[in-house]
Amino acid sequence: MREYRNVFAEVGIPEADIAKKLESAFNTMFYGSDDERVYHPVGDDMGYIEDTGNIDARTEGMSYGMMLCVQLGKKEEFDRIWKWSMTYMYMTEGRHAGYFAWSCKPDGTKNSHGPAPDGEEYFAAALLMASSRWGDGDGLYNYSEWARTILRDCIHRGGDGEKAGLTMWEPSNHLIKFVPESPYTDASYHLPHFYEIFAERSDPEDRAFWAEAAKASREYLHKACHPKTGLCSDYANYDGSVLEHSFNPHAGLHYSDSYRTVYNIALDWSWNKADPWQPEECRRVQKFFEEAGDKRDLVPHPDGTFTDETAMHPVAIRATEAAASLAALDGANAEEKARAERLVKEFFEMPLRTGKRRYYDNFLQIFSLLMLSGSYRIY
Repeated sequence: MREYRNVFAEVGIPEADIAKKLESAFNTMFYGSDDERVYHPVGDDMGYIEDTGNIDARTEGMSYGMMLCVQLGKKEEFDRIWKWSMTYMYMTEGRHAGYFAWSCKPDGTKNSHGPAPDGEEYFAAALLMASSRWGDGDGLYNYSEWARTILRDCIHRGGDGEKAGLTMWEPSNHLIKFVPESPYTDASYHLPHFYEIFAERSDPEDRAFWAEAAKASREYLHKACHPKTGLCSDYANYDGSVLEHSFNPHAGLHYSDSYRTVYNIALDWSWNKADPWQPEECRRVQKFFEEAGDKRDLVPHPDGTFTDETAMHPVAIRATEAAASLAALDGANAEEKARAERLVKEFFEMPLRTGKRRYYDNFLQIFSLLMLSGSYRIY
Protein backbone atom coordinates (compact mmCIF):
# COMPACT_ATOMS: atom_id res chain seq x y z
CA MET A 1 0.00 0.00 0.00
CA ARG A 2 1.30 3.48 -0.90
CA GLU A 3 2.17 5.65 2.12
CA TYR A 4 1.80 9.43 2.16
CA ARG A 5 4.40 11.15 4.29
CA ASN A 6 3.27 13.83 6.76
CA VAL A 7 6.33 16.07 7.00
CA PHE A 8 4.52 18.59 9.19
CA ALA A 9 3.97 15.89 11.82
CA GLU A 10 7.59 14.77 11.50
CA VAL A 11 8.80 18.25 12.50
CA GLY A 12 6.52 18.30 15.54
CA ILE A 13 3.37 20.09 14.36
CA PRO A 14 0.25 18.56 16.01
CA GLU A 15 -2.16 16.70 13.72
CA ALA A 16 -5.09 18.85 14.88
CA ASP A 17 -3.23 22.02 13.91
CA ILE A 18 -2.41 20.58 10.49
CA ALA A 19 -6.04 19.67 9.80
CA LYS A 20 -7.20 23.09 10.99
CA LYS A 21 -4.68 24.84 8.75
CA LEU A 22 -5.84 22.97 5.66
CA GLU A 23 -9.54 23.48 6.29
CA SER A 24 -9.01 27.15 7.09
CA ALA A 25 -7.05 27.68 3.88
CA PHE A 26 -9.81 26.06 1.81
CA ASN A 27 -12.57 28.04 3.53
CA THR A 28 -10.66 31.29 3.06
CA MET A 29 -10.02 30.66 -0.64
CA PHE A 30 -13.58 29.52 -1.35
CA TYR A 31 -15.76 31.34 1.17
CA GLY A 32 -13.66 34.15 2.64
CA SER A 33 -14.09 37.89 2.22
CA ASP A 34 -13.96 39.59 -1.17
CA ASP A 35 -10.26 40.28 -0.57
CA GLU A 36 -9.59 36.60 0.24
CA ARG A 37 -11.71 34.27 -1.86
CA VAL A 38 -11.05 33.18 -5.43
CA TYR A 39 -14.16 30.99 -5.85
CA HIS A 40 -17.50 32.39 -7.00
CA PRO A 41 -20.68 30.26 -7.03
CA VAL A 42 -22.95 30.88 -10.03
CA GLY A 43 -26.63 29.98 -9.84
CA ASP A 44 -27.69 26.66 -8.37
CA ASP A 45 -25.04 24.39 -9.86
CA MET A 46 -22.00 26.24 -11.23
CA GLY A 47 -19.01 28.20 -9.97
CA TYR A 48 -15.69 29.53 -11.22
CA ILE A 49 -12.19 30.26 -9.95
CA GLU A 50 -11.05 33.84 -10.57
CA ASP A 51 -7.50 34.79 -11.43
CA THR A 52 -7.64 37.89 -9.26
CA GLY A 53 -4.63 39.45 -10.95
CA ASN A 54 -6.20 39.32 -14.40
CA ILE A 55 -9.93 39.20 -13.55
CA ASP A 56 -10.66 36.12 -15.60
CA ALA A 57 -11.24 32.39 -15.23
CA ARG A 58 -8.46 30.20 -16.59
CA THR A 59 -8.27 26.49 -17.26
CA GLU A 60 -5.24 26.53 -14.96
CA GLY A 61 -7.31 27.80 -12.02
CA MET A 62 -10.47 25.85 -12.83
CA SER A 63 -8.58 22.56 -13.00
CA TYR A 64 -6.60 23.49 -9.88
CA GLY A 65 -9.88 24.11 -8.09
CA MET A 66 -11.17 20.70 -9.14
CA MET A 67 -7.99 18.94 -8.00
CA LEU A 68 -8.12 20.73 -4.65
CA CYS A 69 -11.78 19.78 -4.19
CA VAL A 70 -11.28 16.11 -4.99
CA GLN A 71 -8.33 15.96 -2.60
CA LEU A 72 -10.39 17.51 0.22
CA GLY A 73 -13.63 15.70 -0.56
CA LYS A 74 -15.59 18.78 -1.66
CA LYS A 75 -17.87 17.22 -4.26
CA GLU A 76 -20.40 20.05 -4.58
CA GLU A 77 -17.74 22.62 -5.40
CA PHE A 78 -16.01 20.15 -7.73
CA ASP A 79 -19.18 19.60 -9.73
CA ARG A 80 -19.95 23.31 -9.89
CA ILE A 81 -16.51 24.16 -11.27
CA TRP A 82 -16.64 21.29 -13.75
CA LYS A 83 -20.05 22.34 -15.08
CA TRP A 84 -18.92 25.97 -15.51
CA SER A 85 -15.82 24.73 -17.36
CA MET A 86 -17.88 22.59 -19.72
CA THR A 87 -20.55 25.26 -20.19
CA TYR A 88 -18.26 28.15 -21.07
CA MET A 89 -14.73 26.85 -21.77
CA TYR A 90 -15.17 23.60 -23.69
CA MET A 91 -15.06 24.12 -27.45
CA THR A 92 -17.26 21.99 -29.71
CA GLU A 93 -16.43 23.63 -33.03
CA GLY A 94 -13.59 25.41 -34.78
CA ARG A 95 -9.87 24.77 -34.95
CA HIS A 96 -9.59 23.75 -31.29
CA ALA A 97 -12.80 21.73 -30.92
CA GLY A 98 -12.35 19.19 -28.14
CA TYR A 99 -10.12 21.50 -26.08
CA PHE A 100 -10.91 24.16 -23.46
CA ALA A 101 -10.49 27.90 -24.07
CA TRP A 102 -7.74 28.85 -21.65
CA SER A 103 -9.29 32.19 -20.53
CA CYS A 104 -12.85 33.42 -20.11
CA LYS A 105 -14.41 36.52 -18.62
CA PRO A 106 -16.32 36.00 -15.34
CA ASP A 107 -19.58 36.03 -17.34
CA GLY A 108 -18.30 33.10 -19.43
CA THR A 109 -17.39 35.01 -22.58
CA LYS A 110 -14.23 33.53 -24.12
CA ASN A 111 -11.18 35.80 -24.10
CA SER A 112 -9.38 33.33 -26.33
CA HIS A 113 -10.25 30.29 -28.43
CA GLY A 114 -6.84 28.77 -27.82
CA PRO A 115 -6.12 26.09 -25.19
CA ALA A 116 -3.30 25.62 -22.67
CA PRO A 117 -2.26 21.99 -22.09
CA ASP A 118 -1.69 22.33 -18.35
CA GLY A 119 -5.42 22.83 -17.93
CA GLU A 120 -6.27 19.65 -19.85
CA GLU A 121 -3.86 17.48 -17.88
CA TYR A 122 -5.18 18.74 -14.53
CA PHE A 123 -8.80 18.36 -15.67
CA ALA A 124 -8.12 14.75 -16.68
CA ALA A 125 -6.29 13.85 -13.47
CA ALA A 126 -8.94 15.46 -11.26
CA LEU A 127 -11.75 13.69 -13.12
CA LEU A 128 -10.09 10.29 -12.86
CA MET A 129 -9.64 10.79 -9.14
CA ALA A 130 -13.23 11.97 -8.77
CA SER A 131 -14.36 8.78 -10.49
CA SER A 132 -12.41 6.68 -8.00
CA ARG A 133 -13.45 8.71 -4.96
CA TRP A 134 -17.14 9.32 -5.70
CA GLY A 135 -18.04 7.04 -8.59
CA ASP A 136 -19.26 8.01 -12.04
CA GLY A 137 -22.61 9.65 -12.63
CA ASP A 138 -24.52 10.33 -15.82
CA GLY A 139 -23.66 12.63 -18.71
CA LEU A 140 -21.45 15.48 -17.62
CA TYR A 141 -20.72 13.70 -14.34
CA ASN A 142 -19.45 10.50 -15.93
CA TYR A 143 -16.05 11.61 -14.72
CA SER A 144 -13.89 8.77 -16.05
CA GLU A 145 -15.42 8.89 -19.54
CA TRP A 146 -14.79 12.63 -19.79
CA ALA A 147 -11.23 12.17 -18.54
CA ARG A 148 -10.57 9.55 -21.22
CA THR A 149 -12.15 11.81 -23.84
CA ILE A 150 -9.87 14.69 -22.88
CA LEU A 151 -6.77 12.49 -22.91
CA ARG A 152 -7.77 10.94 -26.24
CA ASP A 153 -8.10 14.38 -27.84
CA CYS A 154 -4.82 15.59 -26.33
CA ILE A 155 -2.76 13.02 -28.24
CA HIS A 156 -4.86 12.16 -31.31
CA ARG A 157 -6.09 15.48 -32.69
CA GLY A 158 -3.18 15.93 -35.07
CA GLY A 159 -3.88 15.00 -38.68
CA ASP A 160 -4.20 16.49 -42.11
CA GLY A 161 -5.40 19.96 -43.02
CA GLU A 162 -5.80 22.89 -40.66
CA LYS A 163 -5.67 20.71 -37.54
CA ALA A 164 -2.37 19.04 -38.43
CA GLY A 165 -0.06 18.98 -35.46
CA LEU A 166 -2.64 20.21 -32.95
CA THR A 167 -1.91 17.51 -30.42
CA MET A 168 -0.94 18.74 -26.95
CA TRP A 169 1.98 16.33 -26.73
CA GLU A 170 4.72 16.16 -29.34
CA PRO A 171 4.40 12.64 -30.83
CA SER A 172 8.09 12.34 -31.69
CA ASN A 173 9.33 12.77 -28.11
CA HIS A 174 6.26 12.37 -25.84
CA LEU A 175 6.79 15.86 -24.33
CA ILE A 176 3.95 18.23 -23.51
CA LYS A 177 3.83 21.42 -25.59
CA PHE A 178 3.36 24.97 -24.31
CA VAL A 179 0.36 25.26 -26.65
CA PRO A 180 -0.62 22.87 -29.46
CA GLU A 181 1.00 25.04 -32.14
CA SER A 182 4.30 25.59 -30.32
CA PRO A 183 7.57 23.69 -30.96
CA TYR A 184 8.69 24.14 -27.33
CA THR A 185 7.55 23.35 -23.81
CA ASP A 186 7.18 24.62 -20.24
CA ALA A 187 9.01 22.68 -17.52
CA SER A 188 6.23 23.26 -15.00
CA TYR A 189 3.75 21.48 -17.28
CA HIS A 190 5.63 18.19 -16.91
CA LEU A 191 3.65 16.01 -14.51
CA PRO A 192 4.95 12.42 -14.73
CA HIS A 193 3.03 11.58 -11.54
CA PHE A 194 -0.21 12.26 -13.45
CA TYR A 195 0.99 10.43 -16.57
CA GLU A 196 1.49 7.28 -14.48
CA ILE A 197 -2.21 7.48 -13.60
CA PHE A 198 -3.12 8.08 -17.24
CA ALA A 199 -1.05 5.01 -18.16
CA GLU A 200 -3.34 2.94 -15.93
CA ARG A 201 -6.75 4.51 -16.66
CA SER A 202 -6.81 6.02 -20.16
CA ASP A 203 -8.02 4.14 -23.24
CA PRO A 204 -6.11 0.83 -23.33
CA GLU A 205 -4.54 1.65 -26.71
CA ASP A 206 -3.07 4.88 -25.28
CA ARG A 207 -1.57 3.53 -22.07
CA ALA A 208 1.84 2.83 -23.57
CA PHE A 209 2.01 6.44 -24.78
CA TRP A 210 1.41 7.79 -21.27
CA ALA A 211 3.97 5.45 -19.76
CA GLU A 212 6.50 6.79 -22.28
CA ALA A 213 5.40 10.36 -21.50
CA ALA A 214 6.16 9.83 -17.80
CA LYS A 215 9.63 8.51 -18.64
CA ALA A 216 10.29 11.27 -21.17
CA SER A 217 9.23 14.06 -18.80
CA ARG A 218 11.47 12.78 -16.01
CA GLU A 219 14.40 12.70 -18.42
CA TYR A 220 13.51 16.12 -19.78
CA LEU A 221 13.56 17.77 -16.35
CA HIS A 222 17.19 16.72 -15.92
CA LYS A 223 17.97 18.85 -18.96
CA ALA A 224 15.71 21.80 -18.15
CA CYS A 225 16.90 22.32 -14.55
CA HIS A 226 20.32 23.93 -14.08
CA PRO A 227 22.86 21.45 -12.67
CA LYS A 228 24.09 23.88 -9.99
CA THR A 229 21.06 25.98 -8.99
CA GLY A 230 18.27 23.55 -9.82
CA LEU A 231 16.36 26.41 -11.46
CA CYS A 232 14.58 26.21 -14.81
CA SER A 233 13.26 28.85 -17.17
CA ASP A 234 9.56 29.46 -17.76
CA TYR A 235 9.74 28.16 -21.34
CA ALA A 236 12.38 25.95 -22.91
CA ASN A 237 13.21 24.00 -26.03
CA TYR A 238 12.74 20.25 -26.18
CA ASP A 239 16.45 19.75 -25.48
CA GLY A 240 16.07 21.67 -22.22
CA SER A 241 17.83 24.82 -23.40
CA VAL A 242 16.34 28.19 -22.50
CA LEU A 243 13.91 29.60 -25.05
CA GLU A 244 15.67 32.80 -26.05
CA HIS A 245 12.97 34.43 -28.17
CA SER A 246 9.33 34.57 -27.11
CA PHE A 247 6.27 36.79 -26.87
CA ASN A 248 6.85 36.56 -23.11
CA PRO A 249 9.73 38.75 -21.87
CA HIS A 250 10.15 36.45 -18.85
CA ALA A 251 10.29 33.21 -20.85
CA GLY A 252 14.01 32.70 -20.28
CA LEU A 253 13.93 33.56 -16.56
CA HIS A 254 13.03 31.59 -13.46
CA TYR A 255 9.67 33.31 -13.23
CA SER A 256 6.09 32.54 -12.21
CA ASP A 257 5.48 29.29 -14.10
CA SER A 258 8.84 27.91 -13.04
CA TYR A 259 8.10 27.88 -9.33
CA ARG A 260 5.78 24.89 -9.78
CA THR A 261 8.50 22.69 -11.23
CA VAL A 262 10.22 21.78 -7.98
CA TYR A 263 7.04 20.84 -6.17
CA ASN A 264 5.92 18.74 -9.13
CA ILE A 265 9.24 16.92 -8.89
CA ALA A 266 8.79 16.43 -5.14
CA LEU A 267 5.26 15.08 -5.58
CA ASP A 268 6.37 12.65 -8.27
CA TRP A 269 9.08 11.39 -5.93
CA SER A 270 6.59 11.04 -3.09
CA TRP A 271 4.14 9.01 -5.20
CA ASN A 272 6.50 6.97 -7.38
CA LYS A 273 10.16 7.18 -6.26
CA ALA A 274 11.14 6.46 -9.83
CA ASP A 275 14.08 8.88 -10.23
CA PRO A 276 16.80 9.23 -7.56
CA TRP A 277 17.84 12.56 -9.12
CA GLN A 278 14.68 14.17 -7.77
CA PRO A 279 15.66 14.54 -4.06
CA GLU A 280 19.02 15.95 -5.15
CA GLU A 281 17.27 18.46 -7.42
CA CYS A 282 15.00 19.57 -4.58
CA ARG A 283 17.98 20.10 -2.28
CA ARG A 284 19.72 22.19 -4.97
CA VAL A 285 16.77 24.57 -5.21
CA GLN A 286 16.52 24.93 -1.43
CA LYS A 287 20.25 25.60 -1.12
CA PHE A 288 20.17 28.18 -3.91
CA PHE A 289 17.44 30.27 -2.31
CA GLU A 290 19.01 30.04 1.14
CA GLU A 291 22.35 31.28 -0.20
CA ALA A 292 20.61 34.05 -2.18
CA GLY A 293 20.01 35.91 1.09
CA ASP A 294 18.59 39.38 0.51
CA LYS A 295 18.21 38.67 -3.22
CA ARG A 296 15.83 35.74 -2.80
CA ASP A 297 12.79 37.82 -3.85
CA LEU A 298 14.45 39.04 -7.05
CA VAL A 299 13.96 37.28 -10.37
CA PRO A 300 16.94 35.05 -11.33
CA HIS A 301 18.18 33.49 -14.53
CA PRO A 302 18.39 29.69 -14.36
CA ASP A 303 22.16 29.95 -13.83
CA GLY A 304 21.54 31.91 -10.62
CA THR A 305 22.45 35.41 -11.73
CA PHE A 306 19.81 37.88 -10.57
CA THR A 307 17.95 40.59 -12.40
CA ASP A 308 16.88 43.71 -10.52
CA GLU A 309 13.17 42.80 -10.92
CA THR A 310 11.15 41.79 -7.86
CA ALA A 311 9.23 38.51 -8.14
CA MET A 312 5.48 38.92 -8.64
CA HIS A 313 4.64 35.87 -6.51
CA PRO A 314 6.98 35.64 -3.49
CA VAL A 315 4.51 33.51 -1.51
CA ALA A 316 4.55 30.94 -4.31
CA ILE A 317 8.35 30.78 -4.14
CA ARG A 318 8.29 30.12 -0.38
CA ALA A 319 5.51 27.56 -0.69
CA THR A 320 7.13 25.47 -3.41
CA GLU A 321 10.57 25.76 -1.81
CA ALA A 322 9.11 24.25 1.36
CA ALA A 323 7.13 21.59 -0.54
CA ALA A 324 10.43 20.43 -2.03
CA SER A 325 11.24 19.04 1.42
CA LEU A 326 8.93 16.12 0.67
CA ALA A 327 11.75 14.81 -1.53
CA ALA A 328 14.76 16.76 -0.22
CA LEU A 329 14.69 15.00 3.16
CA ASP A 330 15.35 11.62 1.56
CA GLY A 331 19.10 11.02 1.56
CA ALA A 332 19.86 14.43 3.08
CA ASN A 333 22.94 15.06 5.21
CA ALA A 334 22.59 16.85 8.55
CA GLU A 335 22.88 20.35 7.03
CA GLU A 336 20.41 19.61 4.27
CA LYS A 337 17.97 18.00 6.68
CA ALA A 338 18.08 21.01 9.00
CA ARG A 339 17.45 23.36 6.08
CA ALA A 340 14.53 21.32 4.76
CA GLU A 341 12.88 21.03 8.18
CA ARG A 342 13.34 24.74 8.91
CA LEU A 343 11.66 25.65 5.63
CA VAL A 344 8.71 23.40 6.49
CA LYS A 345 8.25 24.98 9.93
CA GLU A 346 8.49 28.52 8.54
CA PHE A 347 6.05 27.71 5.76
CA PHE A 348 3.46 26.33 8.16
CA GLU A 349 3.32 29.71 9.90
CA MET A 350 2.98 31.66 6.65
CA PRO A 351 -0.48 33.23 6.10
CA LEU A 352 -2.34 33.17 2.81
CA ARG A 353 -1.83 36.16 0.59
CA THR A 354 -4.56 38.77 0.28
CA GLY A 355 -5.16 41.35 -2.42
CA LYS A 356 -4.82 41.36 -6.17
CA ARG A 357 -2.20 38.63 -6.69
CA ARG A 358 -3.57 36.11 -4.18
CA TYR A 359 -4.95 33.59 -6.71
CA TYR A 360 -1.69 32.02 -7.92
CA ASP A 361 0.24 32.29 -4.67
CA ASN A 362 -2.52 30.77 -2.60
CA PHE A 363 -3.13 27.83 -4.90
CA LEU A 364 0.55 26.95 -4.79
CA GLN A 365 0.45 27.43 -1.04
CA ILE A 366 -2.54 25.15 -0.46
CA PHE A 367 -1.14 22.48 -2.78
CA SER A 368 2.10 22.64 -0.79
CA LEU A 369 0.07 22.27 2.42
CA LEU A 370 -1.56 19.17 0.93
CA MET A 371 1.78 17.70 -0.04
CA LEU A 372 3.56 18.29 3.26
CA SER A 373 0.61 17.01 5.30
CA GLY A 374 0.40 13.74 3.36
CA SER A 375 -3.00 14.83 2.05
CA TYR A 376 -2.20 15.02 -1.69
CA ARG A 377 -3.11 11.48 -2.65
CA ILE A 378 -3.91 9.23 -5.57
CA TYR A 379 -7.58 8.29 -5.62
